[in-house]
Amino acid sequence: MTAYATAPAVSGPAGWFSRTTAWLDSKGKGAWIAAMVLGFILFWPVGLALVFYITYTNRWSKTMFNKSCCQGIKRNISVMTPTGNSAFDAYREDTMRRLESEQRNFESFLERLRDAKDKAEFDQFMEERAAAAAAAEGDAPGKDA
Repeated sequence: MTAYATAPAVSGPAGWFSRTTAWLDSKGKGAWIAAMVLGFILFWPVGLALVFYITYTNRWSKTMFNKSCCQGIKRNISVMTPTGNSAFDAYREDTMRRLESEQRNFESFLERLRDAKDKAEFDQFMEERAAAAAAAEGDAPGKDA
């Protein structure tokens, strides 16, 4: 019979460092920033060590932004779920269709406005170019021949 040695499960309290990082993670990005600032104020190598620890363990992207990024996505998804009130759902769909139509109309208006501005600028450029070409030939505009 073969016996395999296994490591004993750690059931005791975690070390102070693990508890502190877990606590700071639970408080969010502001707690990490406050800890860094306090570290720099009390003893600058502590603040510098926190900066390196945060960047080395990639804490900014792993734990700092998980909550805020997911909340925005969940909020957008919940807007279009039916509420169970058919009158309100119909009103909301009608309003959304109307707003989307207004947005398309406004965007086409802005496109026409940009096109008109571009055409006016191009026409002005062509007039200035024609005037410069006429002046270079010696035929100034408005001069009687």
